[in-house]
Amino acid sequence: MRNSKFVGLFSMAVLAAPSYAQQAAAPDDAIQSITITATKREATLQDVPISVSVTSQATIEQAHITDLIDLQSVVPSLQVTQFNAVGQTNFIIRGFGNGSGNDGIESSVGVFVDGVYRSRTSSALDDLPEVSRIEVLRGPQSTLFGKNVSSGAINIVTVKPQFTFAGKAEIGIGSDSLKQVKASITGPFSETMAYRLSVSGTQRDGYLNNETTGTGVNDRDRSSVRADFLWKPDNALSVRVIADYNRIAEVCCGAVSLLNGPATQFVGAAAPNGLGAKVSNPANKFDDTIVFNTDPVNRLAGKGISAQADWKTGGMTVTSITAYRNQTNQSYQDVDFTGADLANKNQANKISTFTQELRLASSKHSALDWMVGAFYQKEKLDTGTDISYGTQLRSFANGLSGAVPAALLGALPASLRTALTGKTNMYALEFLQSLVTPSIVPGSTYFKPGQGILDHYKMNQESFSLFGNADWEAAENLTVSAGVAFMSDRKKASSDVTLNDPFSSLNLQNVPQFRAIGLPPALYGALGGLQFYYGNSPLHAPVNFPNASESGTLSGSKLTGALRVNYDMGPSSIYASYSTGWKAGAFNLSSDSRPSDANGIGRTAAPENVVLYEAGWKTAMRKGFLTVAVFDQAIKGFQSNDYTGTGYNLTNAGKESTRGVEIDGAYTPEKWVSLTASATYLDAKYNSFLQAGCVSYDTVRCAVNPATGLMPASRDLSGERPANIPRLSLSTSATFSREFGEGYSGYVRAEYDYSSPTQLSATAPPSIATWGKRSINASVGMSSKPGQFDIMLWVRNLADTRTIMAAFPTVAQAGSYSAFPNQPRMLGATLRKRF
Repeated sequence: MRNSKFVGLFSMAVLAAPSYAQQAAAPDDAIQSITITATKREATLQDVPISVSVTSQATIEQAHITDLIDLQSVVPSLQVTQFNAVGQTNFIIRGFGNGSGNDGIESSVGVFVDGVYRSRTSSALDDLPEVSRIEVLRGPQSTLFGKNVSSGAINIVTVKPQFTFAGKAEIGIGSDSLKQVKASITGPFSETMAYRLSVSGTQRDGYLNNETTGTGVNDRDRSSVRADFLWKPDNALSVRVIADYNRIAEVCCGAVSLLNGPATQFVGAAAPNGLGAKVSNPANKFDDTIVFNTDPVNRLAGKGISAQADWKTGGMTVTSITAYRNQTNQSYQDVDFTGADLANKNQANKISTFTQELRLASSKHSALDWMVGAFYQKEKLDTGTDISYGTQLRSFANGLSGAVPAALLGALPASLRTALTGKTNMYALEFLQSLVTPSIVPGSTYFKPGQGILDHYKMNQESFSLFGNADWEAAENLTVSAGVAFMSDRKKASSDVTLNDPFSSLNLQNVPQFRAIGLPPALYGALGGLQFYYGNSPLHAPVNFPNASESGTLSGSKLTGALRVNYDMGPSSIYASYSTGWKAGAFNLSSDSRPSDANGIGRTAAPENVVLYEAGWKTAMRKGFLTVAVFDQAIKGFQSNDYTGTGYNLTNAGKESTRGVEIDGAYTPEKWVSLTASATYLDAKYNSFLQAGCVSYDTVRCAVNPATGLMPASRDLSGERPANIPRLSLSTSATFSREFGEGYSGYVRAEYDYSSPTQLSATAPPSIATWGKRSINASVGMSSKPGQFDIMLWVRNLADTRTIMAAFPTVAQAGSYSAFPNQPRMLGATLRKRF
């Protein structure tokens, strides 16, 4: 049988420093009680032959982790990024993940809270005041979880109600007028029923100053309430019902300039050579100032109820988890990111999700432990994005269109030549069209305020999976685990897209009015760059679906599996695993959604298929441990979702693969000091990606056609490294603890978080969009010995190291690029009372 000391040490291998420091001094029987539910059954980490990282409640509190974005500082293989709105959050594990910003593309990393799948998340942990632990599962988990876990899963476990009266209250203050309150109370209703009531609220001023409006941007304003009830009439039956509500109302998110191209320079130039508006200076991107003519606002509300029943009978445990959730999300943004009134976006969605999971598991330990289950999800999504032109877009378009060229003036009769001398191409277009079409008014028909695009979509989805796992103790020290899952998914979507921008509807290569007066349309090719929507589509207009050639339905199914072997050699063990994963096809619900072309770019993307090979070695020492895992993971049909500046370019890569190494270690030279280190090395590439979206900075593969002003639709990235996958990520920590006299104890903790420079986005040039990350976080705390009072001082990004978290093409400003900077140094204090 397994060595008990090694079980305890490995159980600590994936815990962050504070929890390790606490457990290191605990007796062996307490260490062995550490359990996780990563496999849908309680087990020690040693018993689970998959790669799992666990962040304990102690780490969450002592490291001042307030959301999943902070969590990545203690889990190097996890990346979490938040883009231009609170609800646009992306999760990446081992370099794999997608889905941010486009409601039709689901995440490859599933998020589960108390067993309930969250199909969309704002990444807030503030609405979970009593988190027991957060488990990050790496690699495909399709044989354990029912939905969208082809790259991994994040499993959040909260503290259950207790049958003894207890509570906790805390108040925190910090940088930028941070105020945070949390409270939780638990106790019995009766001998068989207990409750836990929790509330939280966080407010903070924005750390970015909008120079145009004077408003602080990137603030915090979140609140939540949660009621948790547990009924245990006997040892065989347990029923837990949870109801929660959370609200976010924030001014977020601010972007700065990385590069101001000619279009942005025109916005900032003084009249008459420009608009004379404020623009962000790339040289000052870390000055914590932005330039928006309006403030970005977000309103998000989520609510839900779930019921979990566990019934032990006949040597088995039956589990049922039923949940319904509803979320609304609305944001309003100045999408040109300048002080000019060019364009604004009003975006909203409403998502209703019902899930049901049933499991049957063996409850007595024997040579064979098994579990079978089924998962069902039904979701209804309504989403819309309205982008409207502002009062200065006409002047902007006039300036970018340039003066009427001499070649055109020379081709016109003298009377027309006189009328157009000194005019812009935009005016000339309207003037010439007005000669044939009286409704065209020179100087005012195109780019009127309020024109733009109304992008509205509906999508209904049903999915289910049947799964099973078994652990067989084939020999005294050899365990073989096998799993299988059948997954099925069906999406039915429809669009209601209206383009009320008449200029984008023009076919500039075939304007009837030009033919009527004998002008060659090619003279107006340069104007194609101002066709922000559908300029490169055959009809130069939206094609709504379902239609005669598009059913609006995506359906698919897949059988996935896993096989794992673990051999325990006492002080060390080795394991090997093979697993597959699957994520269903996706709809492009953005302004770039159009009938898919021959290259597969446009409306939909095919499913993702994942294959993972992994092997690991774990060894325990008297004062520490070391674990090493090597893996080779590949996705066939990776759903690439690159932001183009007006929408999302959705297509499948042929194959993307990542080979890597993960190392976790800890050392406790003395009882009062604990050192930990974790590192992830990723060697990623596109094995095949023939139809990657074109970008303006790639002038070789994406050369602009001078006749149309348009780039080719795609380029070949085969053999190149995918964007936003750091080659090396690591985190280290040191915790020093000490007891003071009879009644007090204290600790000092510091951590270092690092990721190597990498190109952040495939649509932004590497010369300006290659950044890494370095951050030092620290805390110092003191507690009364029974743990009744805690006071903590904390700081995140102690050295105030600044970097860029994401980069993208600036909206409607070809040649310009914007970015989201990281958070500056934040510090504060927390006072906590337990009773």
